[in-house]
Amino acid sequence: MTDVDAAYPNLPDPAGPLDIVAVAGRIGGEVRGLRLEGDLDDATILALRRALFRHKVLFFREQSHLDDEAHQAFAARLGKPVRHPTAPAQHGDFLLELDSHHGGKANTWHTDMTFLTNYPSASILRAVSIPEAGGDTVWANAAEAYARLPQPLQQLADTLRAIHSNDYDYAANQTEADEETDAYHATFVSTVYEAEHPVVRLHPETGERSLLLGSFFKQFVGMSSGDSRRLFETFQSHITRLENTVRWHWRKGDVAIWDNRATQHYAIDDYGTQHRVVRRVTISGDIPLGIDGQKSRQLKPVEFYSALAAE
Repeated sequence: MTDVDAAYPNLPDPAGPLDIVAVAGRIGGEVRGLRLEGDLDDATILALRRALFRHKVLFFREQSHLDDEAHQAFAARLGKPVRHPTAPAQHGDFLLELDSHHGGKANTWHTDMTFLTNYPSASILRAVSIPEAGGDTVWANAAEAYARLPQPLQQLADTLRAIHSNDYDYAANQTEADEETDAYHATFVSTVYEAEHPVVRLHPETGERSLLLGSFFKQFVGMSSGDSRRLFETFQSHITRLENTVRWHWRKGDVAIWDNRATQHYAIDDYGTQHRVVRRVTISGDIPLGIDGQKSRQLKPVEFYSALAAE
């Protein structure tokens, strides 16, 4: 890495075939002049994958031509789409709709579905209905966060494992009672999932190390809940510090794709009763590997663990 790259890690690749403009200094690239479709050629798909690993999240304006079917067809070019284990698919086999009028808000810092051992490698989010003001999403670069940790914290993180669960304290982020959100959460935890992950995972494509935490975090292995929470806040604050983030102001028809193995994200709930609808397809992921060579493992439910082990 050159001195320029170190100071500006989100620098677009000058040799790449795509027209990409960096959105923030450490994460996020806007891809211009590309129409997303299910029949994009292999060279373009390869270029998108390489750009995703470099920028961690890619943004695309003016993709209103995508309907639910085309959204899923494009996602399938990036990998194998997977269903959410508890939330029902809407408008297609693999589409998860997040509707603010029906409890679909995600205003916590998280990596998608880390309560699963093989949580998604990537997510493709499409803006269907966007408030006139508010409703932005923020992403954080968890690889850059690890790289910039003080060495003693890096060494500690390297040794830790953590339990993640879908049964987290969602109410901590509610500002007032919300029956729709309560009902959505009840469905979300209809089956409780728990997975044990290394806190530092190796990216299977780039070899980068990144911090694996977020709101599905429950506890560090071998620590009390109180000690776990205090230490969690220390590491989490390094991930979400503003220098490691990018904020996207949505327009209807926008698409965002993020590397779910190296990022966290947060949907800002600042739009009151305005309507916000986004739809997401997730791509299957690998089982994380820690720097000690130990993989993640599924703890709950037993039948899910058994099915995973049989694959």
